[in-house]
Amino acid sequence: MTAKLIDGVAIGKELRSEINDGVRKLLEKGCQPGLAVILVGNNPASHTYVRNKEKSSIEVGMKSEVIRLPEEVTEAELLKQIESLNADDTIHGILVQLPLPKHIDEDLVIQAIDPKKDVDGFHPVNVGKMLIGQQTFLPCTPYGIMELLDRSGVDIAGKHAVVIGRSNIVGKPMGQLLLQKDATVTYCHSKTKDLSSITKQADVIVAAIGKSKFITDEHIKEGAVVIDVGMNRDENGKLCGDVDTEKAKAVAAAITPVPGGVGPMTITMLLKNTLRSAEMAVTEGRCSKKA
Repeated sequence: MTAKLIDGVAIGKELRSEINDGVRKLLEKGCQPGLAVILVGNNPASHTYVRNKEKSSIEVGMKSEVIRLPEEVTEAELLKQIESLNADDTIHGILVQLPLPKHIDEDLVIQAIDPKKDVDGFHPVNVGKMLIGQQTFLPCTPYGIMELLDRSGVDIAGKHAVVIGRSNIVGKPMGQLLLQKDATVTYCHSKTKDLSSITKQADVIVAAIGKSKFITDEHIKEGAVVIDVGMNRDENGKLCGDVDTEKAKAVAAAITPVPGGVGPMTITMLLKNTLRSAEMAVTEGRCSKKA
């Protein structure tokens, strides 16, 4: 068996075309969806992520605003900037690029964002709505994974899904979204004993642990679908995931590659959330004419 590769680039492109159509419809109503990203400090990876977000939002016709603040910015100054964006009717999505410098409370910053503009899906109000199955902004990486599964024809109802990792950004919400689609979900993490005995039972594995090539064919049941969220460097400095793809391909039915699997979907779902926020703003009469 050689696993089918789930192509996040192609699926992301298809979705962005749909988003672009949605943006055009809003422009006809005089509203341009706007995404504001706040970048604090000089983290090189954060700068790369923000550049990609800016480029992607412009490509689908959105207004893009990047606010770059120095490393030494105070928490009060950052909160004031968020408050200003909350009140700006030309901005529909607000994202503060993480991680933040140690002197700033990330939780406080996330909670300062208006839940109606929280296109990252991190605000406790949106997390709570997600948990009880209400319509809300979903965290972008798990949301993207659900789209990958759906658009690849993977029916997860009644299947056993194992999520490896329990972060607030990926692991925890991932399990909830799978549960809402009628999967039976098991969470595994760093304290799980005999990991392979659990993952070997899985029809779907989502690996989000941040350990290079940690998951091998010994962890995977034949015919399982493997979603690799990892973004690591191997011993040669080459980009790789949490799954040893070459070994996994011998037993899995389908797998996401790294790069080109989950990664392209994360920014795509950010754009989708921003579009939805703008659509809601138009419905509620709080979208300013395009800037």
